[in-house]
Amino acid sequence: MYWMLLLVPLAIALHYLLPGNALLVFGATALAIVPLAALMSRATGALATRLGPSIGGLLNATFGNAAEFIIALAALRAGLHGMVKASIAGTIIGNILFVLGLSMVLGGLRHGQQRYDAANARMQATMLTLAVITLILPASYRAVVPEADAALQSISLVLSVLLLLVYLATVVFTLRSAASEGSGPAAGHGHDAGLSNARALLLLGGTSIGIIWMSEILVGVVEPASQQLGFSDAFTGVFVLAVIGGAAEQATALVAARRNQMSLSLSIALGSGVQLALLVAPLLVLLSYVIGPQPMSLEFGPGLVLSVLVAVIITGQVASDGRADWLRGVQLLGLYVILATLFWFVPDTGS
Repeated sequence: MYWMLLLVPLAIALHYLLPGNALLVFGATALAIVPLAALMSRATGALATRLGPSIGGLLNATFGNAAEFIIALAALRAGLHGMVKASIAGTIIGNILFVLGLSMVLGGLRHGQQRYDAANARMQATMLTLAVITLILPASYRAVVPEADAALQSISLVLSVLLLLVYLATVVFTLRSAASEGSGPAAGHGHDAGLSNARALLLLGGTSIGIIWMSEILVGVVEPASQQLGFSDAFTGVFVLAVIGGAAEQATALVAARRNQMSLSLSIALGSGVQLALLVAPLLVLLSYVIGPQPMSLEFGPGLVLSVLVAVIITGQVASDGRADWLRGVQLLGLYVILATLFWFVPDTGS
């Protein structure tokens, strides 16, 4: 897909030459992010294959979420809090349902039943459950005390700091566990192993700059383009922006599953969701005091919270015993399509 890099200069040209054609600019910019995310995926994959599935999954999730974080940061600067929250929730749902489900289907069809680290999967599922519970609390408080904007902002600040501390503990635990187990390079490196660390880091820097630029353009046209396409704000945030922003980790997780590296694939998919919930969301809340027109809270709409909750519940059940096959993947994909159908009819992100 590297020929699609030609869309990067095309998107920039359309942005400056045809600023009134929001739909054309949106399409070119969204597609331009895909090859940039693929290059980022290749660079992180080259580093991850030398570090083992645990650390490699953490690395892939971190840089894979860079695109999502950059897009959310641009939306936050524009004051599009609803779009930011929908995009975060959508990427979590997309990673643990769509990415993991498709990985199980592709890996299962090629290798039959696959095995992975069940203990790590259970830990990731527990962290996701903790994050969902934390997101439920502000929405519950709003239901009990409708006129509580100031209190909710204070609650969001405290919860954001606590989530960041929990995520820090998770990273420390992962690194220490990998070190104690002597986690080595993952098998099946493929062409990624030929990319040196220096080149991989240089590629990461270049793609990050490109994604930042494309994200700024994308956020500027997403609302008028969505209106022209007939998409609701909820569907755009939860499914369109989420797919674009999560392209990097999606590509890496799918390739890993096809290479029979299901532990790495699952670590990327679930680890990305954990990182979004415990790191990206609270970090955006704190940054909103500095770069946004007004502070953002952790109060997600009931529909978003419920969707993430059911996604986490079924993923925890499917991924708890260390076995993966194509039927389990179909089950996860089925729920993803069901949620997409629901959000197609939702008029806004607050629903």
